[in-house]
Amino acid sequence: MPRVVSWRKLRFRFDWMLTAATLVCISLGLLNLWSAVRERQFHLFAQQLSWAAVGGLLFLAVASFDYRVIARMGYVLYGIGIALLVTVLIHGKMVGGSRRWFDLGAFHLQPSELMKVLTIIALAKYIHETPALDGRTLRHILVPIFLAGLPFLLIAAQPDLGTALIVVLIFATVMLTARLRLKTMAGIALVVALAATPLWEYALHDYQRNRILAFINPALDPATAWQPRQAMNAVGSGRLIGKGFLQGTQIRLRSLPALWTDFPFAVWAEEWGFLGCMVVLLAYALLALWVIKIGREARDRFGITVCVGVAAMLTWQVAVNIGMVTGLLPVVGVTLPLLSYGGSSALTVMLALGLVMNVSVRRFAY
Repeated sequence: MPRVVSWRKLRFRFDWMLTAATLVCISLGLLNLWSAVRERQFHLFAQQLSWAAVGGLLFLAVASFDYRVIARMGYVLYGIGIALLVTVLIHGKMVGGSRRWFDLGAFHLQPSELMKVLTIIALAKYIHETPALDGRTLRHILVPIFLAGLPFLLIAAQPDLGTALIVVLIFATVMLTARLRLKTMAGIALVVALAATPLWEYALHDYQRNRILAFINPALDPATAWQPRQAMNAVGSGRLIGKGFLQGTQIRLRSLPALWTDFPFAVWAEEWGFLGCMVVLLAYALLALWVIKIGREARDRFGITVCVGVAAMLTWQVAVNIGMVTGLLPVVGVTLPLLSYGGSSALTVMLALGLVMNVSVRRFAY
């Protein structure tokens, strides 16, 4: 019978490398946030520190439960997430033209962040229950398309293009590792290509199209291009070793908006330079590669798919966020895992890593 692992057994089976890599990322994020907010908004640092502590407890709690219980409840959890997305569209708090958050007083819950993990769980449950050893055809991916497509549409309607994009990228990564036939992949690529024009015309809001056009040609909309340009200036000014901790000019002058949510990497790059950026990227690479290693050692398809999905979530968020900061991608509002300020983002990542720890703890038991 599925049961909770005792703390004594959990301690002996604990994956200390996963824990260490997670703690390194959390520590770098807190150090960076301290530099960004210490002069004017210290309460943000205190809040993030408390969310890191709560996230640690969530990490341990999720790791202690038998993940087969989570697998059985996969579709139920997914349904709860969908219900939250529908509810937030109706009753959520409106901020900056987007309705993404539940106002819970001291904490604003963003259901779209949680939905990334719940989508991974639902996809993992489906793949676990449908082996398709001869390769997955279009018939085998209709359900996964629905499981990822429904949250994508609801999140895009908020609107939150960045998180919706991450859901699609998680789905694509998971399905590419799920024995898709070449004909199936070609069919999906064709559908995406055909849908590009209608999505551009009817799915995107004006400001989202302006961001993409400003990325292609900044002269078309200097006001929209100003924010990513300031971020690139901050990154470039850091040079090899940076200006030094607490010495960032962009931070002191407040010329870079959203520097602790969407652009924390610009803060880090200005103060620590190229070498400091390499430290952050190596920490993320170690974390993602270790999650993949755990997935390779998992004993069932659910555990494997969960690890692939979590690694995809981390990797794509890092790639998109740093791409925004360095001018390689348009600004779409994707947070940097464990470095960006935000309770929903931090708790979601810790929940996802707790699931991976759960798989690691039981990789020799099943």
